[in-house]
Amino acid sequence: VQKAAAKLKCIIYVCKYYGSPFLMGLSESPVSPPGSRLRQEDSPPRIVEHPSDLIVSKGEPATLNCKAEGRPTPTVEWYKDGERVETDRDNPRSHRMLLPSGSLFFLRIVHGRRSKPDDGSYVCVARNYLGEAVSRNASLEVALLRDDFRLNPQDVVVAVGETASLECQAPRGHPEPTTFWRKDKARLDLKDDRITVRGGKLTISNTKKTDGGIYVCVAANMVGERESEKAQLSVFERPVFVQRPVNQVVLVDESVEFRCQVHGDPQPTLRWKKEDVDIPRGRYEKEDFLLRIKKASVSDQGTFTCLAENRVGKVEASAYLTIREAPQFVVRPRDQIVVQGRTATFPCETRGKPQPTVFWQREGSQDLLFPSQPTKGDSRVSVSVNGELTISSVQRSDAGYYICQALTVAGSIMAKAQLEVSDGKDRPPPIIRQGPSNQTQALGGVSLLRCQASGDPEPTVTWRKNGVSLLGKDPRFSLLEHGSLQIQNTRLSDLGLYTCVATSSSGETSWNSTDLIDFMSHNATALPGPPSKPEVTDVTKSSISLSWEPGPEAGSTVSSYVIEAFGQSVSNSWQTVADHVKTTEFTVKDLRPNTVYLFIIRAVNAQGLGDPSPMSEPVRTQDISPTAQGVDHRRVQKELGDVVVSMHNPVVLSSTSVQVTWTVENPSQFIQGYRVLFRQTSGLPSPGPWQIQDLKVASERDVTLSGLKKGIVYEIKVRPYFNEFQGADSESMTARTMEEAPGAPPQQVTVLTVGSHNSTSISVSWDPPPTDQQNGIIQEYKIWCLANETRFHVNKSVDATIRSVVVGGLQAGVQYRVEVAAGTSAGVGVKSKAQLIILGNPLSDIMTGSEGNNSISDVVKQPAFIAGLGGACWIVLMGFSAWLYWRRKKRKGLSNYAGKKTKKKNQFTWFCIDTESRSTLGLSLRWKKKLMSSQMQLHLSRLKRRTKEMYSAPMEIGPIDFNSLCTDVHQLC
Repeated sequence: VQKAAAKLKCIIYVCKYYGSPFLMGLSESPVSPPGSRLRQEDSPPRIVEHPSDLIVSKGEPATLNCKAEGRPTPTVEWYKDGERVETDRDNPRSHRMLLPSGSLFFLRIVHGRRSKPDDGSYVCVARNYLGEAVSRNASLEVALLRDDFRLNPQDVVVAVGETASLECQAPRGHPEPTTFWRKDKARLDLKDDRITVRGGKLTISNTKKTDGGIYVCVAANMVGERESEKAQLSVFERPVFVQRPVNQVVLVDESVEFRCQVHGDPQPTLRWKKEDVDIPRGRYEKEDFLLRIKKASVSDQGTFTCLAENRVGKVEASAYLTIREAPQFVVRPRDQIVVQGRTATFPCETRGKPQPTVFWQREGSQDLLFPSQPTKGDSRVSVSVNGELTISSVQRSDAGYYICQALTVAGSIMAKAQLEVSDGKDRPPPIIRQGPSNQTQALGGVSLLRCQASGDPEPTVTWRKNGVSLLGKDPRFSLLEHGSLQIQNTRLSDLGLYTCVATSSSGETSWNSTDLIDFMSHNATALPGPPSKPEVTDVTKSSISLSWEPGPEAGSTVSSYVIEAFGQSVSNSWQTVADHVKTTEFTVKDLRPNTVYLFIIRAVNAQGLGDPSPMSEPVRTQDISPTAQGVDHRRVQKELGDVVVSMHNPVVLSSTSVQVTWTVENPSQFIQGYRVLFRQTSGLPSPGPWQIQDLKVASERDVTLSGLKKGIVYEIKVRPYFNEFQGADSESMTARTMEEAPGAPPQQVTVLTVGSHNSTSISVSWDPPPTDQQNGIIQEYKIWCLANETRFHVNKSVDATIRSVVVGGLQAGVQYRVEVAAGTSAGVGVKSKAQLIILGNPLSDIMTGSEGNNSISDVVKQPAFIAGLGGACWIVLMGFSAWLYWRRKKRKGLSNYAGKKTKKKNQFTWFCIDTESRSTLGLSLRWKKKLMSSQMQLHLSRLKRRTKEMYSAPMEIGPIDFNSLCTDVHQLC
């Protein structure tokens, strides 16, 4: 082979550069060393290590390796883009060095906008006299990384559980930069399955509060790193209801509260609506999480909505308020006296919300009569839709007391009326519809005095003059068919007082005219019409109130009214009890107690007195106290002892009121009223004293006890009385008022740490709320341990019999607010004052109301604490100053961030401070220049340059790659 190679006339080396061949060398024959001859052991050059492609940062050193073998040892030259490369052997000032191994070493890569002398395609050529060898192409490219990001991340606000996305586009660079993210200056850990990075987009699914922070997108390649603008990721919590408003039912004039507690971050704002309309300030009181309505009215009924809203969400909850109005009587039934065979009607009109159910019951009977209830075949009793009781064809057996009762969920009421049946013998006396009136008439003429009477039976009319009967004594006086008196050929002697008398078996009625001066004709058609039938509106022992409607007017306007009355056992004729009455209602006074009265009304105008109204229904005044009549006390006591009071089940109206109703068997005239006795039987070691509420109306059978304690059992009974005499008690019955949430917090709340200094448990103890504020039976206690973050919250509930509890699972170093509240069946009451505690703090216990030395804030405010802290800071500062002086003296001659050579020996000191951990790292290198190879000089140059760049802008380079630096130092050594 060697002989054949010696005979070659020329050798052509062709190398391919970007697809284009070029001529590397041409020779007629191998060149032999002068003065030598071809030796058999010599060999042509052979490339054993080809150069590799390089990407190098601007200003960085670089090496293109090339190693060749041959005998004699070949020389190596480099070509760039087909042109020979100038090295330090050609020009000592060149930044390219040809190393003994044949590698091409760049002290620094020169690269500018216009001049790029080092960028290109390189080959190395190895030669000896036997020939030459050419390496493979190796490209050297300059790395690039621009400063400006093509897309910077933006601030993002999300709710807990949502997906957050932060997106960036790295700046242009070569090689293409990679991107990663930092959160709060620390590299983001991608081990969390919720966090993904694709390209420059960061996605965090199912976000948590801890994900919030400052995010920076970092682009990096071999040039270095670039940081994007900062982006804030805010993770908030949507509003969540801790306590929702609940439906409530209250009575009119009671107070009602709707509670609405909401948690969220940021703290949600609350507002209330009623039927989709914002509630204005006024009669509604809004406090934080509470809507209070004082003295609720029917118009307050409806849907109330609590709306909570913050930056990341909105929630709402509604509750319905139902207003109950206790039943009330609009028209009460009244005692009536009805003639046997006629119809008795008892009105009973009520109101309430909801509309009360009205029914009737005869005292002593178990049968109930409801409105529109189908009547039995021969039943004479019925109740109309509006609650009116009608008894047709009244019989004596119908006499007695009838009870009208009105019932709703808000309560019940009852009223009693007595029906008296008359045999018809006690008919009222006749009524003179029109009597004689004053008139003047010419002498010698004919005069007519009118007198129209009616009654049952038909009355007989007679006339008197000055008290003497006229008929049959003077033929000039004659009685006409309808009872009028006709006087013919009137004389002056006819002047006098004329009286019309109507008489029947039921009595006698008379009508007088005054003295006549002259006789004048009378026009009856000009008199006012009769008013309506008078209605009884109120009855007492000595008065009866009446009302009526005006009748039709005839000639002139009605000027007044006259009221006539007939009282049984008082007189046998109608008596005028009031005149010159200007209104259509009047109270007739000075009547006899326990007496039946009838009334008629007449209207008066300028022409005279009109026809009477229809007769009123009989009405009896109330009975007077028998004590005024000197009754026998033994009789009173005996009759009261025979009275049996049967109490119905009490009806609880609210948390402070109970309605009590009863019926009476064997009623007595001596019942003056009823005494309702009640006492507290729960919440006390023994039953409390009896309290008394008197009902002074004997006809009433119900009473409402108010002002009671909430959630308390009361024992109730009823007793009839007459002055100092008392009847037998009814059977006792019990009723529990409605419960409410406790109105006061637990007392003497104490919070203590449990165990060692590092314990995560606390002991909480308390006493129950004051008895008068418990508002029912305490069923549980709730303990809240609230931290600044919801993830540290710990809550606990215990039975009402427990007074202390150990709460575990707390976090050391976290400040907790400990609150305790009691709860009844109606809800949780007022929380105790928050007690602050930090586990692991020397202040291990906090007592209720203690705000002295047990408070951390008070401790740090103590002068001794402040003085000690100041002294400690001064000592630390002085020690640090001494240490700094010692360090500077020891490293005298060295700058803070650059290397320096000494006179005696070559020395370079590398010193840096990690800006994250504030740790220090120093390297001190010494060398002898004569002993350094080119490879060592290369590493030294790189180390110097990197050190200078790092400390020229130490805050911009990011974390220091200590491994890379240590590699350079190791290679240098």
